[in-house]
Amino acid sequence: MLNFFKKLFKASYVLHPLRTLLIIGVIVTSVSSNLHWGQDHWKNILEADAKGYYAYLPAIFIYQDLNFGFFDKIEKGTYYNSNLFYDYRSFAHGKIINKYFCGTAICQLPFFGIAHALSPFMGFEQDGYSQLYLVMVNVAAIFYLLLGLFFADKVLQKRRISANARAIVLLAFTLGTNLFYYTIGECGMSHVYSFALISLFVYLLQGYVEDGKWMKLNAALALAGLIVLVRPVNGLVVLSAVFIAGNGDVLKNRFLYALKHIGKIVPGLVVGLLFPLLQLLSYKVYYGHFVVYTYINEAFHFTLTNLNDFLISYKKGMFVYTPMLVLSLVGCFVLFKKSAFEGWSFVLFLLVVLYVLSSWWNWWYGGSFSSRVMIDYYIFFMIALASLIQAATTKLSRRLLIGLVIAITLFTQIQTYQYRYYKIHWEEQTKDRYWREFMRIDKL
Repeated sequence: MLNFFKKLFKASYVLHPLRTLLIIGVIVTSVSSNLHWGQDHWKNILEADAKGYYAYLPAIFIYQDLNFGFFDKIEKGTYYNSNLFYDYRSFAHGKIINKYFCGTAICQLPFFGIAHALSPFMGFEQDGYSQLYLVMVNVAAIFYLLLGLFFADKVLQKRRISANARAIVLLAFTLGTNLFYYTIGECGMSHVYSFALISLFVYLLQGYVEDGKWMKLNAALALAGLIVLVRPVNGLVVLSAVFIAGNGDVLKNRFLYALKHIGKIVPGLVVGLLFPLLQLLSYKVYYGHFVVYTYINEAFHFTLTNLNDFLISYKKGMFVYTPMLVLSLVGCFVLFKKSAFEGWSFVLFLLVVLYVLSSWWNWWYGGSFSSRVMIDYYIFFMIALASLIQAATTKLSRRLLIGLVIAITLFTQIQTYQYRYYKIHWEEQTKDRYWREFMRIDKL
């Protein structure tokens, strides 16, 4: 590993993004298998919200019960754990309902299918919650991490970012942000799935902007529906089309071109609408209403934004616990230098996302490491960081920048380690506690 970093500092050393993806795959698989797959550790794979996301799969394919009547048998019975107990159900229109949308379950479906088919042959119960099912949830997260990174690399390649810079960014965002933790630590959460889908969305939309091919726009529109079904607030990603267009004339021409030939994008619009319609139809069948608000007493408070806390608080501050994003935002200056339109569209899109996400009543999003909801949008930060690295043309500036990336990565890995062992509290972190435990890895 030391030799790898020494080579990384050499300007002549070329990193290949695909080899980098292979390295990342080996790392996250090794760490995941060590942490989760053996002994009874697999029982910790599904936590909190992740239980609700996943529950649709056993509900439909094993128990045929979208009223989730099997909850007591599983959560309070066979797999009871007082430390991980979580009731993902809500109560609406006089009936019990899953609080969460089913999009993450759709992403996990192929892996659930593999576990369901193989469980009897491997001696596991076919109940949706035995060891192989949960291990495959972890495998799904690894798959979507690599898928997201693959398309992130494609996006950067289209922006003419060098192979070296692309590989560095892939490593930086895998190992130097909370994306790493939400792939191996809380792998059932929706964020790594959203990261993959949004990266693919940007790649497809970027392709349409470049060549005007309807297949790419249709695929992007269809994917937008799945993105909303995984996490409804991520519908905000459609606003990124302004930034992806790159300049006002291209945006106007592509938009008018699509309107003029709207019949050609009907397939994408229909499929895109079908995804959220799945959720609405399930509500209608089981609860008698198409629209059911399951987040009882929870809402956005747009006039009471907590943006400052969201960004820099010791509780969950995005910049405090994920400083790679601070370095990434320096890349905004490069975007502005390239094009004022591109720079402003990037900044304004990011501000809208930050404003909306920080306006949720629970702006710290419960027990979590850093501002987990921003993981979904990391492709945009990756573009900014890649632009910054590409702009470092001298040997000295490139080495300083790479050195800073490595330092931040090590810093984040230590904080991830601290979070895993409760030195950083999952919800009630304070300034005193932060500095008392700062960079300590002893006595864990």
